[in-house]
Amino acid sequence: MFPARYSVFVICIIVLLFSLLLAITVNGHFLWAAAVSAVLVGVGVTDLLQTRHAVLRNYPVSGHFRFLFEAIRPELRQYFFESNQDGRPFSRERRSMVYDRAKNSESVLPFGTELDVYDRAYGWVNHSVCPQPHHREDLRVTIGGPDCTQPYSASLFNISAMSFGSLSGNAILALNKGAKAGNFYHDTGEGSVSRYHRQGGGDLVWELGSGYFGCRADDGGFDAAKFEKQAADPQIKMIEIKMSQGAKPGHGGVLPGAKVTEEIAEARGIPLGKECISPASHSAFSSPLELLDFIQRLRQLSGGKPVGFKLCIGHRWEFMAIVKAMLKTGIKPDFIVVDGAEGGTGAAPVEFANRLGTPLRQGLLFVHNCLVGAGLREDIKIGASGKLISAFDIAGTMALGADWVNSARGFMFAVGCIQSQSCHTNKCPTGVATQDPKRQQALNVPDKAQRVANFHCNTMKSLIEFTAAAGLDHPKEFRPEHFYLRAGQREIMPASAALTWVKTGALLDPSHDIAGYSTYWAMAEADSFAPAKPLAVAKAEFRHHLSHH
Repeated sequence: MFPARYSVFVICIIVLLFSLLLAITVNGHFLWAAAVSAVLVGVGVTDLLQTRHAVLRNYPVSGHFRFLFEAIRPELRQYFFESNQDGRPFSRERRSMVYDRAKNSESVLPFGTELDVYDRAYGWVNHSVCPQPHHREDLRVTIGGPDCTQPYSASLFNISAMSFGSLSGNAILALNKGAKAGNFYHDTGEGSVSRYHRQGGGDLVWELGSGYFGCRADDGGFDAAKFEKQAADPQIKMIEIKMSQGAKPGHGGVLPGAKVTEEIAEARGIPLGKECISPASHSAFSSPLELLDFIQRLRQLSGGKPVGFKLCIGHRWEFMAIVKAMLKTGIKPDFIVVDGAEGGTGAAPVEFANRLGTPLRQGLLFVHNCLVGAGLREDIKIGASGKLISAFDIAGTMALGADWVNSARGFMFAVGCIQSQSCHTNKCPTGVATQDPKRQQALNVPDKAQRVANFHCNTMKSLIEFTAAAGLDHPKEFRPEHFYLRAGQREIMPASAALTWVKTGALLDPSHDIAGYSTYWAMAEADSFAPAKPLAVAKAEFRHHLSHH
């Protein structure tokens, strides 16, 4: 008797022998069945002889179904088993909202919400019994501090950082054309400005990562002359230094030489076909004071354009060290973009994506509070990014301290992404996240550019209506008291009561005692990102200090 797990393999052998017999004695057409079964028998023999997959050795032929079902599992789940609220990182309902708005279709929800409004994670904005008229004014914010001579008027909703190389040329072109049509900006990502960005003609924010693409010296460092030349381009409106990103904070990267095509080499200013390394940290600065000197230098080299930085909050004393450096030098960035740990990327180590970095809500609150507590908030604008695609996302984020919002995956959906999560394979089914020429040809640039513009326009329209329903004239009027959170099963609290809010100048008071802030403030020094003292020592010194006041 043979084990039952070999049943399919044995059946294939029997069919092969029986087919050969029938082909000889009855009709030659049975050779077709013999050929098919012979192939399956060959597969089974190969399975038994190979040593790589235990499943195939134990289940010859039939074991391949396991790999087949595993390969199409995402598609089976997405198209057959996923409910409106299932799906990660974006539910079907949220994706459908973007698709409808991008197509100018009616975006409504029949029969009531499917969300569990009693879930502890549920948040909402209260409405007013006296809604305001819908004001159709431009929803914009002016970015540029006292040292900026070319301030920029940005939309409250823009395209977050996504590089050419991660996205296809057609996707970049469609995004940028949509940004131009809708009068909002397009962040280049650290891959620098490509020919597709320039061809689109839309406003750009040039992101400088640790690879300094677009202004990279031969040794991989920063080249001031190259930066000055490119920054003079009137299409570039702001400069953003990427300190870290939410999807993989503290992680560098290696671009293999085989992926450095002519177009990527042109955009990034690197040799064609040669491996390119982006280190985890910057070489142009190594301390908070040097960071601010670098910001001031970039502002001068760019002719006074707004210069800021983006980061996902990690060690609290590190950001506080930057704040202390601002106080010490008087040099301030024009803006700071806070990226949440829930941010996305084409490929990231699992541990980095899942377990490193501070989520947006907590990171944004911390940055806002630090700047308020140091008396710097009025001169520095704050942007926010991390799974933000709806009017509620924008309103809620502005209530917690943001001046504007960026979205990457929202605009990816608008340009055709279906969340197949195959970005790292170069086999994106819609031609968005791939460099395969044939696959990206499927992306129709004029049509997708219009959808990008539509998505932005309809989201802004929804934000206007949402703001009016809350009894406000402009989204900038959203405050913590408008955003409600559930505290336990019974109690609900506005964010103004549920979260810590630092008063203006409070961190400058020697006797301040603010939970989650005062101890870390004592650990921060303007001349180093490293803590000035261990946490335990800082706590002990702080308690001693308080006991004498």
